[in-house]
Amino acid sequence: MKTPISITAIASVSPLGASLSEAWDSYKDPSSFLSPRDFESHKEWVGSLPARLQKPLSALAEEQPMYRDLDDSVTYALLAARLALEMAGWKKGANFGINIGSSRGATGLFEKYHGEYLKEQRCSVLSSPTTTLGNISSWVAHDLQAQGPDISHSITCSTALHALLNGIAWISSGMAQKFIVGGSEAPLTPFTIAQMRALKIYADAPGTGVSDFPCRALDLTKARNCMVLGEGASMACLQAGLTDSSLAVVEGIGYATEPLEHNVSLSSEALCFQRSMRMALGEVDPGTIDAVVLHAPGTVKGDLAEYRAIERVFGPRLPALTTNKWKIGHTFGASGMLSVEMAVLMLLRQEFIGSPFYGNDAPPDAVNRVMVNAVGFGGNAVSILLKRC
Repeated sequence: MKTPISITAIASVSPLGASLSEAWDSYKDPSSFLSPRDFESHKEWVGSLPARLQKPLSALAEEQPMYRDLDDSVTYALLAARLALEMAGWKKGANFGINIGSSRGATGLFEKYHGEYLKEQRCSVLSSPTTTLGNISSWVAHDLQAQGPDISHSITCSTALHALLNGIAWISSGMAQKFIVGGSEAPLTPFTIAQMRALKIYADAPGTGVSDFPCRALDLTKARNCMVLGEGASMACLQAGLTDSSLAVVEGIGYATEPLEHNVSLSSEALCFQRSMRMALGEVDPGTIDAVVLHAPGTVKGDLAEYRAIERVFGPRLPALTTNKWKIGHTFGASGMLSVEMAVLMLLRQEFIGSPFYGNDAPPDAVNRVMVNAVGFGGNAVSILLKRC
C-alpha cells in the first residue's frame, strides 16, 4: 500500500447489537447468538437482529414514508451507514463516495412480490424498483445526500470486502478522499434457507442436534455441515492518510479467483486464499501477523480448505485463528465487513477473541496485525491486512 488508508469509523447492525461497545460485550459472551425461528411448518436456526433494534429501524419509516416500501436489506444499511457517518464526524451532503453491496439483495421483497404474481398474475407497482440490487447504495446515497460516486455490486459472500477494495482504489487514484464501504444482507426467508438446504450445507434443524452451538464454524473435526444464516449490515468509513480518529490502517490488500472444481466449492487447499493472503502480505513478515479472522462458513470442506491455505502461507507457526460465524451466522455479502469489525475491535481492545472449537496454542499477548478473509461462490477470495494505529 503506497498510500496509507485509514478506517476512521466502523458501524453495524447485527445479532451483536448496533455499537462497537455492544459488539465487544457480545464477543466477550461465550454463548452463541443463534436462535430458532418458525418458518411455516418447521423451525430453522438463524442469526436474527436483537428485538431492541426494531425501534430505530421503525423510526426510519416514520421519518421518511418512502422507506416503508424498502426491503430490510436496505433499511439495515441505512441505519448502519448513519451510525458510521456519525462516528466518523462526516457531514450529510459532503463529498464522499459510497460502495455498498449485497449477495442476495432484496430477498424478502422479491419473494413477497413473486408470490403475489403467482397468485394474482400481476405485479405490484414497486416490485421492480424496490428489488433491484443497486437499491442499497442508491438509498444510502439519497439518505446521506452524498456528493461522491455511488456504486453497488454483488460478488457473493466476498461482496463487502470487494467494496473495501473499490473504496481503496478510488482513494489511491486520487479520484476521492473518503468512501463509505460495506455490505448488507437480510436473507432469513424460507426460499433462501431452502436453497442452502438443497446444497446440504445448512445446520440440523432445532430439536435434531446440539442446541448450544448449532453452527460449529472452525471446528476442523466436525463430520457434518452446519452453516447458519444471519442478517445484518456493516459499514466502514475510509480516508486517505492517518488522522486522529483512525481506528486501524489498511496495510495490505489481496484478491484472487481460482478455477472451480464444483459450482460452490473451493479446491481442497483453497488456492484463491493462498494467493489473496500472499498478495495482502506483500513484503510483510508472516511471523508478524497476530491473528487471522477466517471466512469459515461452517461447512466441512470450506473450513478445512481455508485452514490448509493458511498452513501453506504461514508455515508451522500459525497466527491465532478465529471466526464469528458460530456466534452470529453467515451474513453472506455483509460477512466480510463484520469480520473487519471484529478485527478492529481486537486491535483497539488489544485482546484476542477466539472460537470455542479451535484451540490456539498461544493466543497473542498483543494484537498489532490482523488478516481478514472472505470468499464466495465463484472462488473469489479477498484478504485484508489491518494494522494497529
